[in-house]
Amino acid sequence: MAKIVLNKPILICLYGFPGSGKSFLARNLTQDIQTAHVSADRIRNELFAKPRYDAQENAIITHLMNYMTEEFLSAGVSVVYDANAMRINQRQRLRGLATNHKAVYLLVWLQIDIESAYMRTQRRDRRTFDDKYAQPQTRSTFNQQLADMQNPKDENYIVISGKHAFVTQKNAIVNRLYQIGIITSEMVQSNIIKPGLINLIPNPQAGRVDFSRRNISIT
Repeated sequence: MAKIVLNKPILICLYGFPGSGKSFLARNLTQDIQTAHVSADRIRNELFAKPRYDAQENAIITHLMNYMTEEFLSAGVSVVYDANAMRINQRQRLRGLATNHKAVYLLVWLQIDIESAYMRTQRRDRRTFDDKYAQPQTRSTFNQQLADMQNPKDENYIVISGKHAFVTQKNAIVNRLYQIGIITSEMVQSNIIKPGLINLIPNPQAGRVDFSRRNISIT
């Protein structure tokens, strides 16, 4: 299936607990939608052999992410901003960055219960792409990140479940992109996964069937 083409650049930002599936969603979105993937975890591990995840290091990562995002948007390329947009002022800056480059801003809030999110952080498989660069979590660091988070209020955001399959998550996002007018209805129809039709007519090879008693027609 061809990638979804947008008629206007968009900056998609992510919000959710550690372990809610932000990087998994970001990677899959960029495979299905014509966007660039700007990943904080990937940049951090390319720059620092032994990441400290402290304030100074985070500031460097944020600066580079914003620079890369601005370069993409200025060239008309949409971006999935793969870092937890935890604070209100951080999201305000990102909205301003999108506005400056005439791009749409959309925040995706992945919701999941706290214990499920924490258990995911403890079961990360460092051999996989999404888990390879993720910050190791203890209960203390996990709780501290939760304490630092500020939930969205008067912002343009969509809520999706961090427990749903990507197909379901993608359908919700594609519908929102259509609602805000950056993809066509034809693009929606060709990219929304529809449930398969149930075969209502029995297989005549499976045994004797009296079709005169099964007057089913599909129009």
